[in-house]
Amino acid sequence: MAEKKQAVKLIANNKKAYFDYFIEDKYEAGIELFGTEVKSLRMGKCSIKESFIRIERGEVYVYGMHISPYEKGNIFNKDPLRVRKLLLHKREILKLSGELAQKGYTLVPL
Repeated sequence: MAEKKQAVKLIANNKKAYFDYFIEDKYEAGIELFGTEVKSLRMGKCSIKESFIRIERGEVYVYGMHISPYEKGNIFNKDPLRVRKLLLHKREILKLSGELAQKGYTLVPL
C-alpha cells in the first residue's frame, strides 16, 4: 500500500515581519473563511504584509489581510480586507493575552 505524501503549500509569507520584529514564539492557527476566499487562497491571491492581530473578548482576529476576490465568484465574494477570525485553543489565547499585557509585545501574522 503506497502512502501519499501531502505537501504543505505556503500561501502567504510575511518577510517584513522578520525584519521589523523579533519573533519570540510561533503559533499555528486556523482561519475562518468563506467559499470564494478558499478558492482565491488556493490560487495564491493573498497578502499579509500590512496585517496585524488583535485579541478581543477572548477571540483572535486578523486585520488588514487582503484576499483578492475570486474571479468567478460574482455576488458571493466578500470584502477583500474584512476582519477574519483566527482559530486557536483557549489556553493559547489566554497565554497570548498575558504576553500582550507586557510592554512592547505585539502579534503579527507570518
